Amino acid sequence: MVIDTIRKIYAEVGADALVTREDDLRFYLTRFSSSFGIVVADGDGIVFYTDSRYLEAAQKSLKDDGIEVREYPRGAKLGELLKGYKTLGMSLGRISASNYLSLKESGFEIVDSLGAFESAMAVKRDDEIADISLACKATDRAYLELLGKIKEGMTENEVAALLEYLMRKNGASGTSFSTICAFGANGSVPHHETGNTKLKFGDAVLIDFGCKVNGYCSDCTRTFLFGDDGNHAEFKDIYEKVLTAHMLVKEQFTCGMTGRQGDAIARDYFAKFGLDKYFTHSLGHSLGVNIHETPSLSPNEERTFSDGMVFSDEPGIYLAGKLGIRIEDTVTLKGGKVVSLTDSDKKLLII
Repeated sequence: MVIDTIRKIYAEVGADALVTREDDLRFYLTRFSSSFGIVVADGDGIVFYTDSRYLEAAQKSLKDDGIEVREYPRGAKLGELLKGYKTLGMSLGRISASNYLSLKESGFEIVDSLGAFESAMAVKRDDEIADISLACKATDRAYLELLGKIKEGMTENEVAALLEYLMRKNGASGTSFSTICAFGANGSVPHHETGNTKLKFGDAVLIDFGCKVNGYCSDCTRTFLFGDDGNHAEFKDIYEKVLTAHMLVKEQFTCGMTGRQGDAIARDYFAKFGLDKYFTHSLGHSLGVNIHETPSLSPNEERTFSDGMVFSDEPGIYLAGKLGIRIEDTVTLKGGKVVSLTDSDKKLLII
């Protein structure tokens, strides 16, 4: 339950009160989405302050969660609301300098809560994994529907917009991030800006996409061919190597390994073919409420992974001005092994 998570973070931070204002962290604590609100937790209980726009909905949503909902006093400064506390647990990496200085001038001592949040958010509860799984299912279904609707002459923007519509049609509330759709050589830029390039026969298509369900993200990338013009021998060879690297991670990455070791599974495989220099980003990242969370699977990540962590497995090879291939699933660790949450077919598709 969310109340147990709040109490755990509060105890770990060790301040008189845990004070959380940031949209994503506030949602993580309450499972209630709003553009304004403050969660204050102390030894006596938990209060969610919000304004009149959300008050009724928040009361209804949180009535069984052990979180009291109150209307934020109109015009009140945060320091006035927190009078009586000496130490406040707040995410120092996320609050503005002006807010920090204002609270310090009011006599509060600020204790950083961000590390406690990152630690808690890294290992998902069962309800979180269930919602991520729903987002992944919506992602898979939308992609499969998209394949039958892509036509020559469509622009990258049109394909991206159609996919985003299909994710919503399959239960998503929105996207996890701006959909990346790249035709032909545009795929060589890992974070290509989706534009007005038109699809033509023989193009490679790279789509990086994801959606949100109940506030939790999915992340997936598929690369395929729109027709085969006979000029894709190198593309097909590299595709098989990227797919092999992707599957090796699923087979070999286990609980207790570090993010660096996970990244090395794919990177060392590419090195056998002199392709590692074209693998220009990390193997993956954790995700949940946010599309990018910690820990990552990268060459410098020494934190270990455990059951309940959710992350991406996304090796890729990029030849500048020529081609880009990335294959990505959202996965989790269960029983010490990798389990895929997005799972549409990853064999090279030619449509």
